[in-house]
Amino acid sequence: MAPNEKDTYFVALKLLLKKEGKLLILKDNFGDWDLPGGRIKPNEFETSLNDILRRKMTEELGTNADIAIGALPAMFMRHERIEQAPGKPIVRIFALCYEGTLVKGDVILSARHTEMLWVDPNDFKPEEYFTGGWLKGMKEYLALGLK
Repeated sequence: MAPNEKDTYFVALKLLLKKEGKLLILKDNFGDWDLPGGRIKPNEFETSLNDILRRKMTEELGTNADIAIGALPAMFMRHERIEQAPGKPIVRIFALCYEGTLVKGDVILSARHTEMLWVDPNDFKPEEYFTGGWLKGMKEYLALGLK
């Protein structure tokens, strides 16, 4: 890549959702572990990040979950993945990660996820679940001690 060439990233919003000191991780329908959240849609350019994150939480965790979301990102992550699209292109994702708390209600997974786990950040081994940039980001988050 030439020094003046720019890269293209998708932007995602992720939630480090906690309940009673445990952190929620999800397995997607492609078999990869992830955090709740996802990419910003093209028509959401003028939408507040908090509103986009709330949309993603409703889509992925259902309408039964009352979630408090932090005002500012707690961390950032970068991840490469192979898209499940014709030609299987590799895409890069830049994620802003917010902390959140499940205040009340229950998480009900969407069809996009096959499994969920509430893990204890004090003894969680992210390398057993995550890969690539998600793994690096989770290790950085856990090292911050914001548990």
